[in-house]
Amino acid sequence: MLRFGAELVFSLCEHFGTEVVIINASEESSFEEDLAQDVIEIVTVFSARLYGSRSHKNKQVMQQLRSITAEIGA
Repeated sequence: MLRFGAELVFSLCEHFGTEVVIINASEESSFEEDLAQDVIEIVTVFSARLYGSRSHKNKQVMQQLRSITAEIGA
């Protein structure tokens, strides 16, 4: 449900008397492993956004090219 800021969310839940249940919890990992996983997740999010925006731009360009070729052919 969240990638970063777990401590803040847990503190807020504790303050409001809400129980947090972690499903599918993994073994304890070292600080370095957690840090490496966080960096990988950040890169994944930004690369997905980048490729998504490129895909959207490519679709727009293709639509413009199709409309221009349709005008020329008409």
